[in-house]
Amino acid sequence: MAKRSSRAAQSRASEGSVEPLFGPGWHPLGVERDGPREQSYLRKVRPQSENQRALMAALERYSLTLAVGPTGKTYLAITAAVEALEAGKVGRIVLTRPAIEAGESLGFLPGDLQEKLAPYLRPLYDALNERIGGKRVRQLISEGAIEIAPVAYMRGRTLNNAFIVIDEAQNCTYGQIKMLLTRLGWHSTMVLTGDPDQSDLLDGLSGFSEIAHRLEAVPEIAVIRLTDRDIVRHPLVAGMLTVL
Repeated sequence: MAKRSSRAAQSRASEGSVEPLFGPGWHPLGVERDGPREQSYLRKVRPQSENQRALMAALERYSLTLAVGPTGKTYLAITAAVEALEAGKVGRIVLTRPAIEAGESLGFLPGDLQEKLAPYLRPLYDALNERIGGKRVRQLISEGAIEIAPVAYMRGRTLNNAFIVIDEAQNCTYGQIKMLLTRLGWHSTMVLTGDPDQSDLLDGLSGFSEIAHRLEAVPEIAVIRLTDRDIVRHPLVAGMLTVL
């Protein structure tokens, strides 16, 4: 009996030492940026190329903008969204992207619905965190001033007085993008960002390229095409994208 009890205790201890991937109250931004080192992240972002300058100008002028190309799109779009919110031009920011895995399946994820979707939406949290800091992001999310949701949750909505960023649009089908475009409401700005060369859908399923081509003929819509020259990441990234 003593040996059996000892083994049971060891088993329970072993199980207790395994921490879940997402615990109660888990947040994509975590708490690593909180504390005395938290700083103000609000700063003026300057475009690094002519196309980036054209994109930022389009976000100021047009109600609907499509940013097509390999890099810089999401960060500039979220920068414009944050600046519009802080200036009182819009009442909220709505960020959405498809919950598509990049070439491999994550399988079953533990936790509630928000915790299951958090890994897919993490890039949006990262961009917000760089712009305004983790504390401010969590505050705005809790107040409802920032909403981050997958594409599947957008049907049936009309987004008024909002700055809407649809990220990774190359992973949306034609029907999904058409649905998202019709979410645009009064006094709102919408931007779709995506790179047709980095789609994780099967060939022929992505509708981003076709929709961008069709909307270029509409004068009230801006379609900004970024190229390899607009890459401002690590120099190796620019070099790789030109040959891969």
